[in-house]
Amino acid sequence: MGTSGIKMKIMPVSPEIDLDTIKPLIQKIIEEKGGKNREYEEELVAFGLKALIAFFEWPEEADLEPLENKIKDMGEVNSVQIIDMRKIV
Repeated sequence: MGTSGIKMKIMPVSPEIDLDTIKPLIQKIIEEKGGKNREYEEELVAFGLKALIAFFEWPEEADLEPLENKIKDMGEVNSVQIIDMRKIV
């Protein structure tokens, strides 16, 4: 099978959450579930709230739902949304 490029928007529960502290935890979860981390960036949402945008490689045959649920179960994360998914050639 092939590989997909996934962009995931991760929203913290509040503006006080330091994205630099949850980023390594998310990177570890992605790798444990079979993904390969590429890059991360912060996106200003509103009123000081920032989202973490994760870009990573993911096996096409693997289900994303367990990964999303594991990240959502972190106490600092409010929501997880796939914002882009493309086949990597």
